[in-house]
Amino acid sequence: MGAFDPQIWHAPAPEQLWAFIDDHRALLAGCLDRLSEAEARARLVPSKTTLLGLVKHATFVEQVWFDEAITGRPRPEIGIPEDVDASFDLAPGDTIASVQEAYAAALISSRARVAGLGLDDIVTGNRRGPLPLRFVLLHVLRELAQHCGHADILREQLLAARQGAEVSAR
Repeated sequence: MGAFDPQIWHAPAPEQLWAFIDDHRALLAGCLDRLSEAEARARLVPSKTTLLGLVKHATFVEQVWFDEAITGRPRPEIGIPEDVDASFDLAPGDTIASVQEAYAAALISSRARVAGLGLDDIVTGNRRGPLPLRFVLLHVLRELAQHCGHADILREQLLAARQGAEVSAR
């Protein structure tokens, strides 16, 4: 049930929050749909930000907030970089399919780790110290919304370039 489904409009706050998070997760994962591998890796801005890198970074975000923060496991044990900037780095073997698959797996793990927790339950594994789950969810939603905006702009640029190339080829 998505955030704009009338059934969620008057649902309890946790259901509404999860609906928005899940909508943004789906939007971000979908930014790679119908793109070529080259398009997904294209650097259109001076930073490391690419569409493939955004989804890879979102996997990192899930692991930081729903593994490290919940379980207290250190990043090396989880298998994620210590540095957030490194979470955008693409390995030669990263593909649309492999990055989407890793993201989907991270989402399943995230949901499993918070099963049974309430918004006011405290998680103790974050570097900032103990935090209520509500803060974690709001932070993740904010980050996903920000990256969905980035993805919209990058995808628009890629599709416009593709359309321009098709027109030029005629």
